[in-house]
Amino acid sequence: MAYMRKIFGGGLRQYSMVIALVAITVIFNVISGGRMITPSNFQNLISGNAYVLVLAIGMLMVIVIGQIDLSVGSVAGFAGMVMALSARDLGLPWYVAVLFSLVVGAAIGAWQGFWLSKLGIPGFITTLGGYMIFRGGVIFLSKSISVPAPEELKIFSSGYLPSWGPSFTGMNNSTLLLGILGIAAFAFIQLNKHYRSVKLNENREPLWPTLVQIALVAVAVGFLTWIFGTGRPGTSFPVSGVILLALVIAYNVITERTRFGRHIYAVGGNKSAAALSGVNVARTYFLTMLNMSVLAAFAGILFVGRSTAAGPSDGMGWELDAIASVFIGGASVSGGVGTITATMVGGLVMCVLNSGLMLMGVGSDLTQVIKGLVLLAAVAFDVFNKQQGRPSIIGRLFPAKGR
Repeated sequence: MAYMRKIFGGGLRQYSMVIALVAITVIFNVISGGRMITPSNFQNLISGNAYVLVLAIGMLMVIVIGQIDLSVGSVAGFAGMVMALSARDLGLPWYVAVLFSLVVGAAIGAWQGFWLSKLGIPGFITTLGGYMIFRGGVIFLSKSISVPAPEELKIFSSGYLPSWGPSFTGMNNSTLLLGILGIAAFAFIQLNKHYRSVKLNENREPLWPTLVQIALVAVAVGFLTWIFGTGRPGTSFPVSGVILLALVIAYNVITERTRFGRHIYAVGGNKSAAALSGVNVARTYFLTMLNMSVLAAFAGILFVGRSTAAGPSDGMGWELDAIASVFIGGASVSGGVGTITATMVGGLVMCVLNSGLMLMGVGSDLTQVIKGLVLLAAVAFDVFNKQQGRPSIIGRLFPAKGR
């Protein structure tokens, strides 16, 4: 256990959902006869759920400040419909239509942020109203019929990294390069962190735990690189996955390295204390809601590009999957706690559940029941761990016989 603490930093709980994700994937693969862990299924897993994971990024920030946004699905559907109609009826180039849709999303976010930050209306009520308004707006604009999307969006929503050069490894070279860059970046960050802490005399730990971490991540990334890069000809790692990776990196930097990110956690941890320390609480609320709606608009564009049309029912129930992803990823129901990376793991748990249950032939009704139980279990685990003076789960299973 001492070696495990050195490798994982003593915080095994933060890896519990990663372990659960791997376990669920392996179990479904065994039950489905090997159909879960295949290149085509993993590619569909990313490209088919990228829009939900994009929503989860913004939803995490909303939940961290102690609020919730019930309108993201309706905003995504509305923005996607605006994009499709502006390209078809106004004759706008596809990229102008996309920018116009994002501007509409920003305007919606500013509208909802105004009610929350300036008038003090709780986010639950504000976004519940937004849910109704923009759900009706989608139906009104579409006249209850689907609208075709620009063809150029397919490459971003359902396209793959291009193939180039001779393939000596049997893998797509673009996917192979992406995997190598990912391993190299992780190794650089971890080694730089270790040597910097040693230089500052903050850490006298040996180098080998860092090297073991790098090796474990290299094996995991190498396996995923092989899975995504050895699919049928013409396929590789999805372009939507690259976009998602870029967003994850960017929002990790925003939430962990910027003043705005620190303000988000400060407001969620203790709003009064944050205000007394100089944090502009109203501004933090406003910008967080604005960001959420922009990401919702972007998610709607990704979905429309993949489905090749904007429909009146787009966005129905998306907010539930986004919220579930955040809480399964370990975010606190009271705010102030949560990370982008953990939220992505929670979102992938939901994606794997959907995919695995579909491969098993489970109906949508029972799938919703199982997902609801998983969400309740994750939140109960979080609440249980925060109760003071209570023994841990391991402590209950193996109570001490003496001091």
